Amino acid sequence: MARVPMVRQWQLPGPEDTERLGAGLAAACPWEASGPRLAYLSGELGSGKTTLVAAMLHALGVAEPVRSPSYALLEVYPLAGGMLAVHLDCYRLQGPEELEALGLRDYFADRSLLLIEWPERVGGALPDPDLALQLQVAGQGRGCRAIAHSTAGEQWLSAAQFP
Repeated sequence: MARVPMVRQWQLPGPEDTERLGAGLAAACPWEASGPRLAYLSGELGSGKTTLVAAMLHALGVAEPVRSPSYALLEVYPLAGGMLAVHLDCYRLQGPEELEALGLRDYFADRSLLLIEWPERVGGALPDPDLALQLQVAGQGRGCRAIAHSTAGEQWLSAAQFP
């Protein structure tokens, strides 16, 4: 029998709500699970993907400003305790072959967190994420729909605190 993915939905009326959600997701990240943690962020331009990533990284101790890596494509942030966060923006990529050239697989290790914006731009070149975060701006208002695609993703969503 196919497993039904765990789904959570949050309303995010303002950027401060997106930042609080990012902090809650960062605090709940199941670092002890083997392999990297993968979170994919989808949504139209201006939906809050980079705001959410920046909030997660700041909650994990990154002191420097976090910007969308639209031009650099990939930013790496060392974290306390030997952990590592990688922020990738696939918006400008033309296909899976360009993803391979970035050396992303080098970061697929224990105690690493990969936050990938626009994963749909590289087709099926990425493995399934632990969490798929879909940010919306239209319809019922700003929000985030999170779907767990792994046991670690279910742990992550279960532990995430957001008022």
